[in-house]
Amino acid sequence: MIPRADVLVVGAGGSGAALAARLSADPGRRVVVVEAGPVPRAPAEFPADLLDARLVPGARQGGDAVRMLPAVLAPGMPYMAPRGRFLGGSTTVNGGYFVRARRADFDRWSAAAGDGRWSYERVLPLLRALETDLDFGDAPEHGDRGPVPVRRGGLDHPAAAAFEAAARELGHPGEPDKNAQDAPGFGPVPSNTRDGRRVNTGLAYLLGAAHRPNLTLLGGCTVRSLVIDRGRATGVVAELDGRRTVLEAGEVVLCAGALASPHLLHLSGIGPAADLERGGIRAVHDLPAVGAALSDHPQVVVEWAPRRRLPGPSGSWLGGALHLSSSGSRGAGDLEILQSLVPMAGLVAGTTTAPGAPLPFFASVQAPRRTGGLRTLSADPEVPPRVEYGYLETAADRRRMREAVRAAAAVVATAAFAEVAQDLAEPGTRTLDDDHALDRWIRARLGTSQHTCGTVPMGAAVDGRGGVHGLEGLRVADTSILPAAPLRGPAATAVLIGEVVARAMNG
Repeated sequence: MIPRADVLVVGAGGSGAALAARLSADPGRRVVVVEAGPVPRAPAEFPADLLDARLVPGARQGGDAVRMLPAVLAPGMPYMAPRGRFLGGSTTVNGGYFVRARRADFDRWSAAAGDGRWSYERVLPLLRALETDLDFGDAPEHGDRGPVPVRRGGLDHPAAAAFEAAARELGHPGEPDKNAQDAPGFGPVPSNTRDGRRVNTGLAYLLGAAHRPNLTLLGGCTVRSLVIDRGRATGVVAELDGRRTVLEAGEVVLCAGALASPHLLHLSGIGPAADLERGGIRAVHDLPAVGAALSDHPQVVVEWAPRRRLPGPSGSWLGGALHLSSSGSRGAGDLEILQSLVPMAGLVAGTTTAPGAPLPFFASVQAPRRTGGLRTLSADPEVPPRVEYGYLETAADRRRMREAVRAAAAVVATAAFAEVAQDLAEPGTRTLDDDHALDRWIRARLGTSQHTCGTVPMGAAVDGRGGVHGLEGLRVADTSILPAAPLRGPAATAVLIGEVVARAMNG
């Protein structure tokens, strides 16, 4: 018999694990966490490849830890978006990149929410409390007692050292601590790893709290919809052990991710009423902002051919990262060149090397843009929503993407990088020099950074504490609520969201 929860948390990922652990620290509050994927009870039960920081499990097709959702990057460009389906959610299958949002992001979010709790000054104590910074320790901007270990990769790999020298040759400033608020530049990448092992939020937060008698973890439990009674969420309809059941709760918090949370709201009749009715869903609460747009970071892989055989990565697949500003962005650092020490062929195959294969830079545009959207097409939860990223819609979008690719190519062209690189695999010089040709090259290779945010945004759909406008007993606490994606990848911010909402609920 599953006890009635005071708080039922849907999803044990980056936000949900942190939220549930913090809430269940109160022995008088019964917390139930439901996770669609497996929920190991000990670290040894995690498959080794999910904890190896040299791999990116989400880059591989298939497997119990990943769910693939169909999407459209731009008209005529279908895509399959991987999402974590395992304890720890996407923090179990992503690259371990754990970089904080920028002060400008917090300013935007605080203004959109009309809530000062999202200001940088207010969240900094929580950022410090969630981490154990293995490089900087207890410092004004860092903590040394939190659940998530943070380690910056060394730059001693030949390709990483060459990237650092190339950035210096090009005049980019150093940025040794990307979790501070210094000017954008080149530096090592903070990651939630320790000794080559990925520490996802399941390990960091939930397994240490699993012994609490007031905390229940349910794996293999798929939520189909919310139960709404007279304007209040009273539980969820879920499938557990092959049976459909209703799990009752005093309060429900959706932490299912920026694609699954709005879909669950839609399936429950919460969203744009006219659209839901057309899909055969009875509208319960008209909330047009749910799924109306999303925010993510378009990405293109730029590969280079090594001059000689290079060693594989020793602790992490990540090399260095260069943040720079697109023209007209006022120094925001909205372009990212992220280095992989593992070839794409290796990332896709789940290996650390691929002899003879080129090595990649991931060139991304990380401007805070809202585009696309998510539309639910059917009342059947097995029918996936239509997800449109809306990439490259405007001339400015295309210009920024060209600038990112050219910035990566400029690194490869330096004398410093020539120490390890034979040449750029592609695009060639003629393509790089021609805007239209480069646009075609980018479009043919367009991908995404998997940084989806903004589908249930603060201000328009929820308040600064995650409370859904117009309903009682229902919150959303994941990257859905960020009005736009941050200027850096959102994994660390997803954990922060769990911390912020937990603090709000704890009073």
